[in-house]
Amino acid sequence: MQIVGFLIALVGVAATVAATFMVEWKKEAQGKFHIYEGLWMTCSGTERTTCERHKSVLKLSDEVQATRSVMLVCLFLSAVALIVSTVGMKCTRLMDSMPESKAKVAVTGGMLFLISGFVTIIITSWYVSIIVEIYHKSHRLQTREFGNAIFVSLGGGFFSVVGGAFLSCRRCCETKSSASKSSNHLLPTTHSKSNYV
Repeated sequence: MQIVGFLIALVGVAATVAATFMVEWKKEAQGKFHIYEGLWMTCSGTERTTCERHKSVLKLSDEVQATRSVMLVCLFLSAVALIVSTVGMKCTRLMDSMPESKAKVAVTGGMLFLISGFVTIIITSWYVSIIVEIYHKSHRLQTREFGNAIFVSLGGGFFSVVGGAFLSCRRCCETKSSASKSSNHLLPTTHSKSNYV
């Protein structure tokens, strides 16, 4: 179960990394002319698109600055969660001499995956709400759409949450069961071994 949770979380991290650096966060269409706006660059054109990186951070809109910063924080949390979960998983040889500490490390890794996934979903949903608000306020003849990066980001956050839940809950259940087994082992056992004359 730990390996399944780790693999699911790994898929979520890969999707989050891909979404962070994808260009299609927002799409605008003016006839045959398309504009794709991402967190790091903007691409425009008809059949052939030309891309230009965002050179100045101050010229970016607030939603792009906030989303880019939070997504980088989520990637950092995911990287830490990968390292911590690898140390705490039962299939690794690390910290075998300290099983209780290893269980706590696994729980910590799962919680970091949960936090990273939830924050990714929250910031992506906020970005979507900003796009919808701008669309309703705009009176120009433009077609605004959500880019593929938004759906990839939401999927990455969802998989990170599911994988973190698998890691955390499975480890908690194993800890409780092991504690109950140890307590049962400490109870005095009566053996019906007596010699009658």
